[in-house]
Amino acid sequence: MSFLKKKRFWTDVAVVGSKGGYVIHLDGRVVKTPEKHDLNVPTRAAAELIATEWAVVKDTIDPSTMPATQWANVAIDRVNEKHDDVVEMLAAYGETDLLCYRATHPDELIIKQAAAWDLPLEWAKVALGAPLKITQGVVPVDQPNQSIANLRAEVAKMEPFSLSAFYDLVHISGSLVLPLAVFHREMSAESAWSAAQVDEIWQKEIWGEDEEAIVATEQRRQSFIFSANLLDSLIKSK
Repeated sequence: MSFLKKKRFWTDVAVVGSKGGYVIHLDGRVVKTPEKHDLNVPTRAAAELIATEWAVVKDTIDPSTMPATQWANVAIDRVNEKHDDVVEMLAAYGETDLLCYRATHPDELIIKQAAAWDLPLEWAKVALGAPLKITQGVVPVDQPNQSIANLRAEVAKMEPFSLSAFYDLVHISGSLVLPLAVFHREMSAESAWSAAQVDEIWQKEIWGEDEEAIVATEQRRQSFIFSANLLDSLIKSK
């Protein structure tokens, strides 16, 4: 069954064990990715999430309401084929990590950034052997080659499904260190999200926020937490 079909035609949705994981059956037919691979995921918990998305479809398939299905599609069709490229893309975030770029003023924001960002950077330095330089302003700072290499090595350990979820955490937060802290359970997903939002929260306190921005921020937060929960479920299964 191709994910690209638009209208619901099935009645029964089931999770079925398969070689190397679990697949989703719609009236006995295996759900396929856009590239026609079996949508085969490594844990029952992940398969149940996907099955629930298909079970609640009413008339028309809307991919935007099926994040678990999209995550699996990306892992199987893209990340699996280009694992090394994705690793390099994510490792590059370490060179311009959000946590390393601090405000020059006002003092209140400088203090808030230090309170939220210093501990994760210290953890990366000690636990991952990846000390990163801090600078003020937006002018790029060269990070130690060995630090970037060590961060890259951490990311490279992830299999495609974990890497697919991890990619979203990095892309949404603008940080490599925060998602790695979540991956290693040094930070909760909510704590990492709050740390990534320090600048935005300060701006809101000063200038306020319109309804459209509130909705957009909440959508990003939900995506971040969802991806973190997916990643955590994969870690627990190991």
